[in-house]
Amino acid sequence: MIGGFLTSLGWVLSAFATNVHFLFFTFGVMAGIGSGMVYLPAVVIVGQYFQKRRALAQGLSTTGTGFGTFLITVLLKYLCAEFGWRNAMIIQGAVTLNLCVCGALMRPLESRMQCSAETTRDHQNMKEASLLDTDTVKPNNVLHDGEDGEFRTDNGTSWIKEDTSNEIVIKDISRLGILKSLTRMTVSVRSGFWTWYSSYFGAASLFTNKVFVAFVLWALLAYCSFVIPFIHLPEIVELYGMSEQNSIFPLTSIIAIVHIFGKIILGFLGDLSCVSAWNVFIASNFTLGICILILPLMQVYAALAVVCALIGFSSGYFSLMPVVTEDLVGIKQLANAYGIIICANGISALLGPPFAGWIFDITQKYDYSFYVCGLLYMLGIICLLLEPCLQPKEKNREKPVENREV
Repeated sequence: MIGGFLTSLGWVLSAFATNVHFLFFTFGVMAGIGSGMVYLPAVVIVGQYFQKRRALAQGLSTTGTGFGTFLITVLLKYLCAEFGWRNAMIIQGAVTLNLCVCGALMRPLESRMQCSAETTRDHQNMKEASLLDTDTVKPNNVLHDGEDGEFRTDNGTSWIKEDTSNEIVIKDISRLGILKSLTRMTVSVRSGFWTWYSSYFGAASLFTNKVFVAFVLWALLAYCSFVIPFIHLPEIVELYGMSEQNSIFPLTSIIAIVHIFGKIILGFLGDLSCVSAWNVFIASNFTLGICILILPLMQVYAALAVVCALIGFSSGYFSLMPVVTEDLVGIKQLANAYGIIICANGISALLGPPFAGWIFDITQKYDYSFYVCGLLYMLGIICLLLEPCLQPKEKNREKPVENREV
């Protein structure tokens, strides 16, 4: 919910930009951090809600990115044409504010049970407190009944029984509620900080897991190659004289459309008991790496469209990433581990386009960018294939025992 507010604020403030440097902060930093804060918890919470069909649930939940790309693009073009780009960014900021509503709906399951238990306790406390209204408050001095429900003591102090008892009870309950909430917040912040610290720097750090380190290396090598087709594909189309065909049905649209179905189908396959999600993940990555390598060799539009469709379908492995990450590190460390993977993907996507441009500056050919980045992708897949060798010996010994029991 905080990420949705930051993203919306970044859009609205960008409407008042006077130069590009202003947009670096509002649209790049503020809206970028907000988007990251929205995406990661959404993926983790979906994984907590679903157990049996987790991969399919992740695939369905992330298909919104594909549909949103088309819808928001059309919407922004219309808003810019009708109201100008500044007013369009303000309207888009208002639309983005609905992320706070989405965050309010995705509450963790544990907190739900705790809240229901706390409400029942508070209800019982209120019942007990209401019983105090029927009792007489007796101080050290002797009480004497007065008129209209007024009480007097020997020293002359007087008060009305109902008012004083109600005020005392309400004040005590409000103070207890404030103390409870402050204590709960302090404990949650401290536990969250130590969990975060131990996950990165403690003895049980994620980086002591060799398989997870190999997974991070794959993320660094792979994503810089994945963005290359979106950058240099228009130049390849123009080089081979396919601009007219591409204008009718763009190849990037083929990738985006098939990518939606790839997420759902690969998520369904990853949930099957007879298929390993890890094997589906590696197979889709291998297909994507091969397609990036052979894409410049396709000099006919139909062949190029088939390769782009395969790229879009195989890139649907994004629906399997949370499932595979959870299998490696467990549900407790999923948030931190998946955050590291997304950060590695972001660094790779940031360095990939300049690296591909540098290769073109040296060779003056776009083909070599695909070849070099495709080889880097295959190198990342080799890191994934080392998984059986990097697993601890204890786990490898436990697997045959489990199979015998089954």
